[in-house]
Amino acid sequence: MTITVNDKIVEAKANETVLDVLTREGIKVPTLCHLKDMLPTGACRMCVVEDMDSGNLITSCSSTAYDGLNIKTHSPRVTESRKMITELLLSNHPDDCLYCVRNMNCELQNLSNDLCVTERRISGLKNKLPIDRTSASIIRDPEKCILCGRCVRVCEEVMDVACIDFVGRGNKTIVSTAFHNGLNVTSCINCGQCIAVCPTGALTEQNHFTEIKEALQDKTKTVVIQYAPAITVSIAEEFGMPYGEDVNGIMNAAIRKMGFDYVFDTSFGADLTIMEESAELVDRVLNGGKLPLITSCCPGWVKYAEQTAPDFIDNLSSCKSPAQMQGAITKSHFANTQNIKHEDIYSVSIMPCTAKKFEAQRKEMTQNGISDIDAVLTTREFVKLIKMYGIDLISLNPEIADNPLGTRSSAGKLFGATGGVAEAAIRTAYHRITGEDLIEFKIPALRCLKGRKETKVKIGDLELGVAVVNGMSNARELLDEIRNGRDDIHFIEIMACPGGCVGGGGQPINLDPEAVRKRMLTLYDIDNKDSIKASHNNPYIQKLYRDFLGEPLSEISHKLLHTHYEKRDVIL
Repeated sequence: MTITVNDKIVEAKANETVLDVLTREGIKVPTLCHLKDMLPTGACRMCVVEDMDSGNLITSCSSTAYDGLNIKTHSPRVTESRKMITELLLSNHPDDCLYCVRNMNCELQNLSNDLCVTERRISGLKNKLPIDRTSASIIRDPEKCILCGRCVRVCEEVMDVACIDFVGRGNKTIVSTAFHNGLNVTSCINCGQCIAVCPTGALTEQNHFTEIKEALQDKTKTVVIQYAPAITVSIAEEFGMPYGEDVNGIMNAAIRKMGFDYVFDTSFGADLTIMEESAELVDRVLNGGKLPLITSCCPGWVKYAEQTAPDFIDNLSSCKSPAQMQGAITKSHFANTQNIKHEDIYSVSIMPCTAKKFEAQRKEMTQNGISDIDAVLTTREFVKLIKMYGIDLISLNPEIADNPLGTRSSAGKLFGATGGVAEAAIRTAYHRITGEDLIEFKIPALRCLKGRKETKVKIGDLELGVAVVNGMSNARELLDEIRNGRDDIHFIEIMACPGGCVGGGGQPINLDPEAVRKRMLTLYDIDNKDSIKASHNNPYIQKLYRDFLGEPLSEISHKLLHTHYEKRDVIL
C-alpha cells in the first residue's frame, strides 16, 4: 500500500507503524518514550505528525499506516507542538547543563537546539528531589527525569528486574523505587541498561576519576590498568570513526600517555577463566556434578541469581569473572615477579559494564582485605578520561599491551559478544576430553544477536547441550524450563545485557542497533584472523600454570580464581 508523506508517495507494509515507514525512508522524527522493538506507548507525543485529511495530530510511533494516509511530518502545527512539549519539559528541569554528565549528549538538549528553543517562555516550579548515591554502580537524579518511562520499561521488560516504576499521580508522578528506598537495597542488578536508554542525566554511573588521578600522581603506587574485550571495538565511534573499528593498539598508547605503569588486556583473564571453567564443566559432566553449569562472568546475572533465582546458585560456576581473575593474578604472581608489594599496586579496570563497579567492592573479591580491583571505569568514562588528558587518539602510533598479562587467544576476545564465552569454553572442553583441537573452531549456531540460542556439540561419545541467553527476561524463561524438568542442557552462558558486553550498560550511549552488531562482527573478524584460537593454546597461559598455578582447579587456583555465592535478600 502507499501513503503520502510531505506530498511524496511512499510504500508501506501491512501492520507497519507510521514511524517505521518514516525511519525506513530516512525521514527523521524525534522521539523520547519510544524504544525500538518494544510496544509503543505514545506517551511523550514528541513524534506527532499531522494527518492532513482529519486535521488531527497523531503519534507516529503508535499509529498504524493505512492505504491512502496523508501526513506531514514538519508542518507548522507539528513543529509548534513539539516545541511546546520541549518547553514544558524544560520548565521544571535543572539549569545545570554545563555541569551535567550528559552535556552535549542529551536528547532534551538536542531537541531544544533542533526546535530553536532560545528563551524561557514557560516557568515552572523546579523539582526538589534528593539524589540517590547509595548504589555502588548507579547514581539516580530524579530532578532530571522527564518521565519518558524508558528506564522503567527496560528494567521490567528486558531485564526482568522492575526495581523502579512510576510512583504518584498527576503532576506528582515520579520514577522511583519501592518506598523511595536507595537502589542499594532494591532488586537492582547494577546492569546499567537504564542509563543506556535514559535521554537525560537522570541516571549515570558512579565515578572514580578522583581516586584514579590521585593514584596516578602517587609515586609510591604502581598503577596498572586492564581493559575488557569489548572496549577496543567500542570507543572508536566516540572519536568519529566507524562503528566497531578495533583500536587496540592506539588505545594502549593513549593509556600509557595518561601515566599508567602497566597496560593489560583482560582477554588474558578471559583465557584464564576458560581454563578453569572448562575444567569445572568437564569435571561436572564426567563425575556427576550439578548440571547445567552456568557461567558466572557477568556480575549482573550473578546478582540476579542470588536474589531472584537462588535455587540455581549451586549451578553457578565458582569462577570469578575475567577482570577479577586478572586482578587477583596482578596482585599476587605479577606483584611477586616484579618485586612489588601487593598493597602498593593500584588496579584499575575499563569495563563495558556498570555492574563491574558493584562486583569490584564485593567482599568475595578481596584477598586479606585488599580488593583485586580498586577502581572501575566504564567505556564512557574512559572516553572522557582520554579527552580530559587532551590525547588525540587518531594521531597515536599503535602499541602492544604489557606481558606477561598481555598476550591472549582470540577465544578470550570473543567474551565481548553474546555466545563468545560458550564458544571459547567448548573449544577448550573439547581438548580436555579428547586431547585434540576442534577441526572447525567456529560455532555458527552461537554467533548472532538473538536473545536465545541453543546447539548440541559432539565431543567424543558425549553430546553436549549448550544454551546462550542475553537479557534477563530470556534467562528467566530458560531457567523456568529447567525447573520444569528439562535436562538436555549441560552448559549455559548468561549475559545480563542485550547482545552481551558489546551492548553493556557502560558502553557509549547509542540507541542504534547497528552499533552493537558492528562491534560483535569485529570480534568475530579478530577471531577469524588470529592464529591462537583456543585459550589452552595461549603460551603465556601455559607458562602461568607451569610457573605458578599448577593446573586448573588446583588449590592455589581455587584460592585466587574461584569464589562462592549465597542467597541475597532485598526489600522488594
